[in-house]
Amino acid sequence: MSQKSDVGSCEARRRVLVTGGSGSIGMALARYHGHEFEIHSVSRGPDAIQMLSELFPDVRTHQVDIRDGEGLKNLFLTVRPDIVIHAAALKHVNQAEVKPTLAVEINVLGTLNVVNASIAAKVPVSVAISTDKACQPDNIYGYTKKITEQVWLEHHRPDTRFVCARFANVASSDGSVIPLWINSAFAGETLKLTDSRMNRLMFTPKQAIELVNLSIDFALMYDEPFVLARIMKAVNMLELANVISAEFGDGRAPEIVGVRPGERLNEVLVSQAELGFAYRTQDRKHIMLHSSAAGVGRLTEELSSLTADYMNKTEIRELYADYVKSRSIGRHDASAGRKVSRG
Repeated sequence: MSQKSDVGSCEARRRVLVTGGSGSIGMALARYHGHEFEIHSVSRGPDAIQMLSELFPDVRTHQVDIRDGEGLKNLFLTVRPDIVIHAAALKHVNQAEVKPTLAVEINVLGTLNVVNASIAAKVPVSVAISTDKACQPDNIYGYTKKITEQVWLEHHRPDTRFVCARFANVASSDGSVIPLWINSAFAGETLKLTDSRMNRLMFTPKQAIELVNLSIDFALMYDEPFVLARIMKAVNMLELANVISAEFGDGRAPEIVGVRPGERLNEVLVSQAELGFAYRTQDRKHIMLHSSAAGVGRLTEELSSLTADYMNKTEIRELYADYVKSRSIGRHDASAGRKVSRG
């Protein structure tokens, strides 16, 4: 039986350490909640650290590779975070297929290092960022993230709580097709799409960090490990490409280049096999796996890019609205010196 916990408080939620903090999750945390938390970003790349520091000078940055277990543990013991958000990962499906050893080193062994560092520093709540590709893995990346979920939840304990937030695709994140397509459209290039039948579940960075925050809230309230996912809409990638081409380019149709190794036409966020332990939360907007603590009823159908509702064009534009705004795109194309319609 789950029960409310006295672990953590408003004061205890103030120091947040983010692995892979120079990526989309760290950026979103700093952008939308930087005034609420003392944010510590852990990254291995000096260029990414410099960029983050320029955009968000109040964020405290640390250059540590999560594969360095001893260095990571020393950092955790120094910072003494109240919350850890583990977002560092090798995230590209095709790269993991080509470099499976690197994928295991970062996504599995690196995750175990974060677990051990959290335990050593007695971090009250640690949230791992998972992915829909962990649901029914059929590629190297998916398998490593499935192991991440299981390793993470295995170490859950009363004084150091481990929970997961399972993402779908985060729009405009590092490696996302949206910035690539917008830049290609501006340059007058034909957008490249692997298959016109491809559909993806997708949400914004702001919605992603809201899911992380809700995971933290639930972890402080309940004493069971869980994976939390958001019920979201799907987007057909051909329609996304057409909307971007019309808005930022000359409206030409994309070039179909073929599916890459390990890539799926559709993706599943909660599978048929998981329905026995998948529960809708009271707000009917989220699904909690492995725990019924916040549940009001079991999910009865898998959630995938085939079963989800589909976005309309207004909702598609909302996926990249913040990206466009942050870069002043849509008002003026500096490279071509032309006005771009946002209508």
